[in-house]
Amino acid sequence: MPQLIIKGMNIETIKQLSKPLVDELTQIIGCPREYFTIEAVQSVFIQDGQEQPITPFVQVNWFDRGQAVQDQVAQAICRQAQRAGSPQVETFFVVLEESRYYENDRHY
Repeated sequence: MPQLIIKGMNIETIKQLSKPLVDELTQIIGCPREYFTIEAVQSVFIQDGQEQPITPFVQVNWFDRGQAVQDQVAQAICRQAQRAGSPQVETFFVVLEESRYYENDRHY
C-alpha cells in the first residue's frame, strides 16, 4: 500500500516511470518501496463508435496521509509522467479506511 492503478498510458511509459516514481514517493510518504504496487490497466476508450485516445488517469488507493502529502504525491506523479512523455495526467485518490482493509483475516 499505496496502490497506483494507471489507465490510458502506454505500458512502456509506465515501465519507464515506475522506478523514479516509486523512488520519489518513498521519500514523500516515508514507506518502503515494497509497499507500492503499480497496476497497468489496458483500456480502450470509445466515443461515437470510434476508439479515442484519452488523458491518462492515475488512481491512488491508500490510507489518508493528509492534504499536504497528497498534494506532493500528485505533483510527483505529474512530474514523472511528463518526464516519461505524457504531457498531461489526471490523478485521483481513493482513501481507504483502516478498519475496512484486511490483510488475510485481520484489519489494520
